[in-house]
Amino acid sequence: MKTGNALRSLLPVLVILALIAAVPLFSPSNRFLSLAISAGTNVIALYGLSVLFGQTGILSMGHAALVGVGAYAAAILARDFGVGFWTALPVAALASAVFAMIVGIPSLRVGGHHFVIMTFAFGQLLAIVLTNGGDYTGAATGLDIAGPVTLFGADMSDLTRYYLMVVAFVTAAAVASWAIIHSSYGRTLRAIRENEKLAASLGINVGRHKIGAFVVSGVFAGISGVLLAYFLGHISPSQFSSFPSIYLALMVMIGGARLIEGPLAGGILVAFLPEVLNLDPVQSRIVYGVCLIAVIMLLPDGLIGGIVRALRVAFSGKPKQEAERDAAPSEARQ
Repeated sequence: MKTGNALRSLLPVLVILALIAAVPLFSPSNRFLSLAISAGTNVIALYGLSVLFGQTGILSMGHAALVGVGAYAAAILARDFGVGFWTALPVAALASAVFAMIVGIPSLRVGGHHFVIMTFAFGQLLAIVLTNGGDYTGAATGLDIAGPVTLFGADMSDLTRYYLMVVAFVTAAAVASWAIIHSSYGRTLRAIRENEKLAASLGINVGRHKIGAFVVSGVFAGISGVLLAYFLGHISPSQFSSFPSIYLALMVMIGGARLIEGPLAGGILVAFLPEVLNLDPVQSRIVYGVCLIAVIMLLPDGLIGGIVRALRVAFSGKPKQEAERDAAPSEARQ
């Protein structure tokens, strides 16, 4: 792929993130900023999940557990060792990556739908361990995490500053994901996704690359967990159990796992849709379910993939079937 084409695929995301970063200029409410920060932490995890699912074709239903490992690592480091945010960040990312490798090695041996079940089970197991961890994990009550987050002497605990910091991390996650997608490693992952046996026959170590993708997704999840923990100030096992994992999978599928804009679109949509429509939690789950069914049946490439397809059908001047075929996620878009 030509470098110019690759850079053009990243430009829309950077423009959108620049606009998002400008939101504080319009004096948004604290409620809006809080929702946006929560959405941003999810988007970071989603970019890792898009590498795993979108590029490698592996769907994890225990991804919130990896976020939880990062969050709890940061909380325990702060409580027991007085470690601050910036030191905890790489340590927590490493902890999530190691946990991803531990989960990935046995889970990827079974593959397919069994992998989904295994990751779901590991996620539930972690929630049980955290709930029964006594004073060390705070049991079902969870742990508080306190301490200033500073950057070049500025207190980032202020809601607007924290919002801008999360936007910066989302931008870094998007660029990192884009770089992985357009690297030789990304092309190898897509080869595995399309045909494992053919990839293996070409000398690709399929198992090692699958585990590598899971570990990479763990790094993204760990960073997401640290940002979430310091934002909320308190974490508990229920935040990282089965339902949050399902929501993460839902977000990446709705937005589109194979396109760089997908995680951003999915994270924002799922975070703000209940607020815009004034839905209670039960109604939100119903709407999410309907959206997922609609995406699976009508937009298999996600919302962004569907928009791209519709635009190409409308403006390409090609017959519909040909334009839709060209609109499918390809090396040029990935």
